[in-house]
Amino acid sequence: MGATGWEYVTPYHGSIEATLEALHEEVFQELYGDGEEYKSREELYADEEFMGEAGTHSILDVYRIVDTPAAPGIRDWDYNTLRPLGPDRLIHHFGTEQPTLHQYEGAMARANEASYPRSRRDKDTTLLDEHELRWTGLYVLLYSDGEPTHIGIFGTSGD
Repeated sequence: MGATGWEYVTPYHGSIEATLEALHEEVFQELYGDGEEYKSREELYADEEFMGEAGTHSILDVYRIVDTPAAPGIRDWDYNTLRPLGPDRLIHHFGTEQPTLHQYEGAMARANEASYPRSRRDKDTTLLDEHELRWTGLYVLLYSDGEPTHIGIFGTSGD
């Protein structure tokens, strides 16, 4: 089937965990809300064959939050994780550790317009180039007047 990139911007709900929970429910309703395939997220996650082989190609494939911005390795415990973009990479892309929604949307638009992937060592690395391992994602907490208001989340699922 191939890999699918996904990205979301969603309101901040007081914690990364609460925000991911709300986004999971929203995306589940969009994809499976008719109840024909799965009646709940628990039922979806219980389908180990589907989740292990195909997945949803959405944020639903990422359900564990990792506190470290260190790049994931290719270890079983690194898959299905969401981690923050590190402070040095925030400075690289936004010039601040507290980017705004507008700055994030601009960086994502530039990344989507780029024609080829780059290495972190390249001077013109895009935001999407920060993501390295399939079945994982990165998040960026977005601010207004020094307070978190949204989270930008991006990653890939699939083989």
